[in-house]
Amino acid sequence: MKLHCEVEVVSRRLPALGLRARGRGARAVLSLCQPAPRGGPPRAGLLVATLRDKRGTRYEQLKENIEQFFTKFVDEGRATVRLKEPPVDIYLSKANSSSLKGFLSAVRLAHRGCNVEASLSTLTPVKTSEFEKFKTKMVITSKKDYPLSKNFPYSLEHLQTSYCGLVRVDMRMLCLKNLRKLDLSHNHIKKLPATIGDLIHLQELNLNDNHLESFSVALCQSTLQKSLRRLDLSKNKIKALPVQFCQLRELTDLKLDDNELIRFPFKIGQLTNLRFLSAARNKLPFLPTEFKNLSLEYLDLFGNTFEQPEVLPVIMLQTPLTLLESSARTVLYNRIPYGSHIIPFHLCEDLDTAKTCVCGRFCLSCFIQGTSTMNLHSVAHTVVLVDNMGGTEAPVISYFCSLACYVNSCDMLK
Repeated sequence: MKLHCEVEVVSRRLPALGLRARGRGARAVLSLCQPAPRGGPPRAGLLVATLRDKRGTRYEQLKENIEQFFTKFVDEGRATVRLKEPPVDIYLSKANSSSLKGFLSAVRLAHRGCNVEASLSTLTPVKTSEFEKFKTKMVITSKKDYPLSKNFPYSLEHLQTSYCGLVRVDMRMLCLKNLRKLDLSHNHIKKLPATIGDLIHLQELNLNDNHLESFSVALCQSTLQKSLRRLDLSKNKIKALPVQFCQLRELTDLKLDDNELIRFPFKIGQLTNLRFLSAARNKLPFLPTEFKNLSLEYLDLFGNTFEQPEVLPVIMLQTPLTLLESSARTVLYNRIPYGSHIIPFHLCEDLDTAKTCVCGRFCLSCFIQGTSTMNLHSVAHTVVLVDNMGGTEAPVISYFCSLACYVNSCDMLK
């Protein structure tokens, strides 16, 4: 039995000698093997072979020689085997989780002295071809090269499958737990599975030139919140992004060109790490007021259908406030936790889509709506002109929770 992964072997004697481990694993092939026979029943041993040392390091005795297994992160392809003699810890990482579980089960049986003869490999040097399974990058740019009968190498960190005619995301890709960059551009994908959010290391996702009509709430609330840095959704059919999209707060680069966007998420100002934003050739009539909170290096909004600001505001104030409006403002202002397990789902949606007043308070359906213009250089160092006339201004829609806020804002503009 063999396991392909990264391995680091650390002696527990190092701290006593004032030394430290290097803290970095090497690509290796672990073999559960049988040492040279010395009479009696076969004994299971462990061989750790690397590309530099194909003959490998042998640990010839596993029976009753394992002090402890550390398997808390086995589903992430990580585990540690602690041997008694020699006193070393064998750190395993970047392994296929299913293969790792099977390998550890066999090692446990060997430790207990059970018969694992059927699982034993021959004690021979590992071939160079074995290490080809550690491929970290694969680029496929045609249908004829797309693998149909075999899986992708589990160790992939960068996968590109462009111009392959894909109409859906291949579920085999979602088993690549080490994936950091996934490029599915120039296909015919209409919908993204929520399980893309299970790729906990994914930093870059390219979906340029597909047939997407939405970006789901489930993806916005997945582990992508902590990992995703670059997202390319250009050349799709997306009309709007959910308000939860702004929970992807690690985003630094966002491309939305050539879609059918009619609005940005109005909480877009929460994307505090965003530095590159391109949304050219959409149907944006105005920008949300929180757009002013962005701090960009590059901004491209060319070719949108920006409207002229309305002279008169839209007034939707109610006196007194309804119970729903009053309670919603209180929950949001005091940051009281809420969820569908506490209140009805439709109320959660109301709270999620509440508008923010320029004073920082919130409002649901009782507000004044006004529009003004902003110079895009106030939020970005480099700005692509919004039209052929050389303009760098765009209309911004603002909400006011009360007449006093509206009046004060008008006075400040004067």
